[in-house]
Amino acid sequence: MSIWIWLDGGVSYQQNKTRGQKISCWFGRRLALRHKNVTVHKTCRISPESRINPKGGTISIGAGTSVSYNTAIQGDVSIGCGSSVNANCTIVGYGKEGQVTIGSNVRIAANAMMIAGNHVFDDVNTPICKQGIRPAPITIHDDVWIAGRVNITAGVTIGKGAVIAAGAVVTKDIPPYSVAAGVPAKVIKMRI
Repeated sequence: MSIWIWLDGGVSYQQNKTRGQKISCWFGRRLALRHKNVTVHKTCRISPESRINPKGGTISIGAGTSVSYNTAIQGDVSIGCGSSVNANCTIVGYGKEGQVTIGSNVRIAANAMMIAGNHVFDDVNTPICKQGIRPAPITIHDDVWIAGRVNITAGVTIGKGAVIAAGAVVTKDIPPYSVAAGVPAKVIKMRI
């Protein structure tokens, strides 16, 4: 059990209400900012148990955004204002060609995964681990809700106001204001 559970009261969503939660958020921001090329607005609520590392890229997190515990944000990632990334999420960008861009007021539930690159495996005579990565951007527009255990693959754009149902695997673009579900995810209805 970590000291942060005692300080923040064991909340799963990073908050800034009690003295312990404020201390936890302060340490979380400091740990994220120890890496150069990381920008975190002073109003962000970052768990000290998250892993934020640009790995040679750049990470930007906007005002009022929260990042919960056990979340990994690596590579080239941009998150807008007022968004939330809940526990156990993985968000990985691969350079400018594999940038992950998340808009403002986006809700990302626990255990979601976004990886903006795929292993190359064309040559059966060469180990996959030696064939490199093929990056492609992931773009999540404003006011999107991504439910728990959603996987979003490289090259996908999710339109403004869309909802992605729990457990979906998103392999193609999702239009604005639509609700998508399934494996692979398909639009099941429109919000408007």
